[in-house]
Amino acid sequence: MPGPASVSRIIDLDPFVLPLAGLLPAASLDDLADARDLLAGTHLDYETATLNLAVQSHLLRIGGRTILIDTCIGEDKPRPRRADWHERRQTGYLARLAAAGCRPEDIDMVMCTHLHADHVGWNTRLDNGRWVPTFPKARYLIGHTELAFWTEAAARPAEHPLNHGSFADSVLPVIEAGAAEMVDDGAEVISGVTIAPLPGHTPGHIGLEVTSPGQPSLVFSGDALHSPAQVFQPGWSSAFCADPVMAAETRRGLLERAAETDTVLIPAHLRGEGMRISRMGSRFRPRFCGCDGR
Repeated sequence: MPGPASVSRIIDLDPFVLPLAGLLPAASLDDLADARDLLAGTHLDYETATLNLAVQSHLLRIGGRTILIDTCIGEDKPRPRRADWHERRQTGYLARLAAAGCRPEDIDMVMCTHLHADHVGWNTRLDNGRWVPTFPKARYLIGHTELAFWTEAAARPAEHPLNHGSFADSVLPVIEAGAAEMVDDGAEVISGVTIAPLPGHTPGHIGLEVTSPGQPSLVFSGDALHSPAQVFQPGWSSAFCADPVMAAETRRGLLERAAETDTVLIPAHLRGEGMRISRMGSRFRPRFCGCDGR
């Protein structure tokens, strides 16, 4: 069993503001009236009906290994359909990584919960006109099902570049460099760190479950949850979910398990660190906490 885990947030963009109904089409502010005490301000602006999220990585240190979970938007990436992501420069992301005590070459593994553009951008960096792995010594963990889905999608004609072009500039260069490692659901990455299946947002969406002595279990849950608003309303799937019904089933199962086992959930876009889940009758309620459960 590995020693205690430590987790740091590496911010790329915060706040990342989206319309409530734009991200969660079924959402209604009326259904969140009893959540105002926990959500107002930090997570939801009730006056403008906008969600406040973060685009960030989580840096996990455990068992002598350093794992970077999701790599955000990146720099220099052509994203003409999304002005706030297009050809970003001098974002300070690598400086914030350094402030957490890590250089790119210190990362042992990069874990991709899924391959959306805001989760893989820093997989690569521009070097003399070529996209190369940002983390030169890392193994990039990608789910088999996830890669198969995007590979098949890339083979179909499309009006716009697939997934903002991120598959071409942030995923394929990692594979071509021999840095990618395909993983299956339930695989133990290292002792105490396991791949958790969380399908629905994308067909092969995965999370990372961490068990270490003296700490509650942690689940890095990617986009199985975008906002704590979905703790109160688990049936609200995002507009970007490939299978909204499955995404809702996955989310409810994740919340039920977290409530039963006092597991700390660490969603990719949660502002703050983590949350524990309480059950109140048939409903859930988040308790925000540090990534160590405190």
